[in-house]
Amino acid sequence: TLFLDEISEMPLEFQAKLLRLLQAKEFYPVGGTEKKIFNGRIVAITNRNLNELVEKGLFREDLFYRLNVMSIIVPPLREHKSDLEMLIIHFMKKANFLMNTNVESITREAIEYLSEYNWPGNVRELENVITKAAINAKDRVLTKDSFGFLSLNGTMPESKKEADDTG
Repeated sequence: TLFLDEISEMPLEFQAKLLRLLQAKEFYPVGGTEKKIFNGRIVAITNRNLNELVEKGLFREDLFYRLNVMSIIVPPLREHKSDLEMLIIHFMKKANFLMNTNVESITREAIEYLSEYNWPGNVRELENVITKAAINAKDRVLTKDSFGFLSLNGTMPESKKEADDTG
């Protein structure tokens, strides 16, 4: 399986190469002289509307139809906040494992606070926020105060953003 993240950002010249790979099912590796067979599947994701990009000439129509065998539309996190608590717990456990943090729980008040946030960066932003809070946690419980770097209008306060950009 070849996973292509943000396929909509792929330059047109690379789109042509990917299309050739999908049509011919063979390729030359970089620096190689022998053809290799491609026997796999492609999973491509984007947060942009590929139909609109095709209409604007920014994404190849033929590649779009090759890739668009099955579409799964995942709504933004702000539209399925019922998943928020489950995701928070998952990301706390992940932070504990990967970052050697020791967060055991999160208060109901903190979950409610996070559910008021707009999540413009979707699940990736949530993971980053939980990881940051876990790393900075003073004890084993995340509270509303653990997320003081967020503002509820969906952006970081400027003073916090500048500090975060340097570290």
